[in-house]
Amino acid sequence: MNKQATIAEVMGAGPVMPVIVIDRLESAVPLARALVDGGVCVLEVTLRTPVALAAIRAIAAAVPEAIVGAGTILNEQDLAAAQAAGARFGVSPGATPSLLRAVRAGGLPFLPGVMTPSDIVAALGEGFSAVKFFPAVPAGGVEMLKAFAGPFPQLRFCPTGGISAANARDFLALPNVDCIGGSWLAPKARVEAGDWAAITALAREAAMLRST
Repeated sequence: MNKQATIAEVMGAGPVMPVIVIDRLESAVPLARALVDGGVCVLEVTLRTPVALAAIRAIAAAVPEAIVGAGTILNEQDLAAAQAAGARFGVSPGATPSLLRAVRAGGLPFLPGVMTPSDIVAALGEGFSAVKFFPAVPAGGVEMLKAFAGPFPQLRFCPTGGISAANARDFLALPNVDCIGGSWLAPKARVEAGDWAAITALAREAAMLRST
């Protein structure tokens, strides 16, 4: 997928979008390769560490088969920095009107974070038809997403927050969920140990979630 993907294409590229926190830049490329080798190509690198933007840049250059995006985008400055680093999509935990408008103006495929019906109405009002539901489990989980389906039948969700291998299938079974986000594919201990084979195995299991 070398051309600019749409957010629908990003969400449809696999059932799980790993939420990645990279503390050491040297881990970025081997981690991305391990996930891609397991069949997971959409990678959300969160902007929570000093090396996050450099990690996005490194993955974009060295692992072209990965669709690398930036998570934890909080404002227009984060958005601009992520795009400059080569992010192919963006994700936010929440969204202000100014951020939503900046995203629309900049053209980056984007999942704005929502938690309430008011958040959803604001996102719809700015033209977004796909959103991140965060924090998914604390905010009501599967039952909340079922409730959203009534008044918002046109909306597609990527729930994130509290999702694990144990409850992933419950979320993926919902008709308004296109994919889920989770951090269990890149456990900190495995990344720090450079146990890329274990991460590839986790990715392989995640990639099969909708077919088993």
